[in-house]
Amino acid sequence: MNLLLHLAQLYLPSFIRKKKLKELFELTAEAFQSEPPSIRGLKFEESLIRYARFSAEKAEEALKQPEGIIPLKARLYQNAFRMGETLRKSLGIRTRSDVILASGILYRILKIECTVDLSGEVTIKRCFFSRYYTPQVCEILSSLDEGVLAGLSGGGKLIFRDRITEGKPCCRATLAMRGESGGGV
Repeated sequence: MNLLLHLAQLYLPSFIRKKKLKELFELTAEAFQSEPPSIRGLKFEESLIRYARFSAEKAEEALKQPEGIIPLKARLYQNAFRMGETLRKSLGIRTRSDVILASGILYRILKIECTVDLSGEVTIKRCFFSRYYTPQVCEILSSLDEGVLAGLSGGGKLIFRDRITEGKPCCRATLAMRGESGGGV
């Protein structure tokens, strides 16, 4: 049992949530080759709204130059992978259950109602970002989800099948762990 993860599931101080959101802002801005807007002095909810608007705006701009989408998605993935890998090491994530627990905590921080079962089926019933993202923007920014979960799992692969932004009732994806049809832990 990973005690640190179980404690984080029960309570995560707001300064830690804000710190992780700031990291997400920075790695996203870096991938877009841009500067992140300041969130200094903002409450967490206000910071999350600013992140949603910033990332949506940058992705919309990127869509105007389709030749840059693949490299952009690769940068988003790689930056998020490093974040997930750092979390895996610092939180002592070793098992499939640890990956599932950690991903649930991360999604909860971002106001995303997500469940992951032991087989790796991911269901997102509510997503804070679906109010801000078009289907095309969501598809680009899903590279962040894919990267962070690959880093958390030590090389797993997240594959989305359905998205709320496409008019589906929920997002559905599969998290394959390393050694399971291309998937981490």
